[in-house]
Amino acid sequence: MIDRRTFVGSAAAFVAGGMLRPEAGAATRPSGAPVRLPLGFSTLGCPKWDWLTAIDFAASHGFAAIELRGIQDTVDLTKRPEFQPDRLAQTRRELTDRGLVVSDLGASTNLHETDSAKRDAGLAEARGFIDLASTLKVPYVRVFGNKFLPDVPREETLVRVAATLRMLGEYAKARNVVVLLETHGDFTDSPTVLEIIHRADSTGTAVLWDAHHTFAFGKESPETSARALGPYIRHVHLKDSVPDGDDRRYVLTGKGDVPVQRQVDALVRIKYAGFYNFEWEKRWHPEIEEPEVAFPQFADVVGGYLRAAGIKAR
Repeated sequence: MIDRRTFVGSAAAFVAGGMLRPEAGAATRPSGAPVRLPLGFSTLGCPKWDWLTAIDFAASHGFAAIELRGIQDTVDLTKRPEFQPDRLAQTRRELTDRGLVVSDLGASTNLHETDSAKRDAGLAEARGFIDLASTLKVPYVRVFGNKFLPDVPREETLVRVAATLRMLGEYAKARNVVVLLETHGDFTDSPTVLEIIHRADSTGTAVLWDAHHTFAFGKESPETSARALGPYIRHVHLKDSVPDGDDRRYVLTGKGDVPVQRQVDALVRIKYAGFYNFEWEKRWHPEIEEPEVAFPQFADVVGGYLRAAGIKAR
């Protein structure tokens, strides 16, 4: 891994003209790493794989980054042996040797919580992830706004979520990390997400655009979401699905009705500077295709979209 000064300073070199704030940083490939497209995948999609299996697969199938959302049976990354103090140097070498970076850490923290015990536990988890990200030189930690509770006024929820996001953002900023609010749960429309980001008013906060959710549940076109959220988008989740009763069923990329190519094109137009990350929800939906099938298929399809949009391997 690279030191923080190089980490921040090289952001412009990764994708010229990107939308990143200077203080936000960006995960860039190590010097001398193999030339690859800016593709990544989340470990949410490979819950049976151990650490080395995941990073070996990423490196051998042309991915440049990996998003950490649990490893095997452990969702709390701070409890994994790979991220303990006596093991971190080896973990960093294993990533560097494979030309990989960790794009972000996915915490489970829900900012809407009113129950004090759940709220305190979520904040403790988020801070632990921020501390780990700082140590690993990972730029981002994802959290959820998540829910509007039926017995809580909407305004009260917005105030709580924004205030908590600001608090975590300030904690993260002091550690050279940015907290990302994901477009997820009841927060899948751009106006609501922007209202929270503006109320939080911290350079330690930004947005993870789950492009599937803003389309499928927020009912927004890719172009609308990208234009509205663009200045704040630091990371992206891509996936495809089809309607299934009142819900959606995940399918291989390009096989459903989610306009993934338009989402990629919209990101290219706003000069998005991050990774195009596959979030295959195998951990929550074990019936969907195995990662050995879904990951390479995503890399092939979205890699084609990127090349068609003029994005070259770097």
